[in-house]
Amino acid sequence: MHTLVLGGIRSGKTALAERLASDTNNSVVYLATATAGDDEMCARIQRHQQQRPSAWGLAEEPLALATVLAAHAQAQNAPCLLVDCMSLWLSNLLHAGEETFAREREAFLEQVSRYPGELVIVSNEVGLGTIGMDPLTRRFADELGWLNQSLAALSDKVVMSVAGLPMVLKP
Repeated sequence: MHTLVLGGIRSGKTALAERLASDTNNSVVYLATATAGDDEMCARIQRHQQQRPSAWGLAEEPLALATVLAAHAQAQNAPCLLVDCMSLWLSNLLHAGEETFAREREAFLEQVSRYPGELVIVSNEVGLGTIGMDPLTRRFADELGWLNQSLAALSDKVVMSVAGLPMVLKP
């Protein structure tokens, strides 16, 4: 089963995704897309690391998510991959250049459609607010919206976390 967990900032989406991953009967690998660019982000990453079960595996990849999915798909029993999160990954891609952006986005969606194990993918829902004032912010919101739509189409289940409460959108 592939599950997309959407939500706003501090909506409880990661905690929900972690509960969903814990409920699987498989081993879990947490696929982190964040990079620690400043002290506050370092603290966020440490907090997430401390909250996760120690038995979970960890893969850290800011760009080439498709490569990580493909590698784990080869395992005899593909683990549940918890990918956190699409908004940070998209930001990394936008800063990596157009060629990298297009290649990695397409490859990731292809690997999501083929992954034989369970996937729990976390993404921010940014389409509920105002339109950004600058071109990069508008592009980010547009691209994340289109990515979320593509992931929702490839997912068996889509859940939105609002104030820590899950709202099932699909099925």
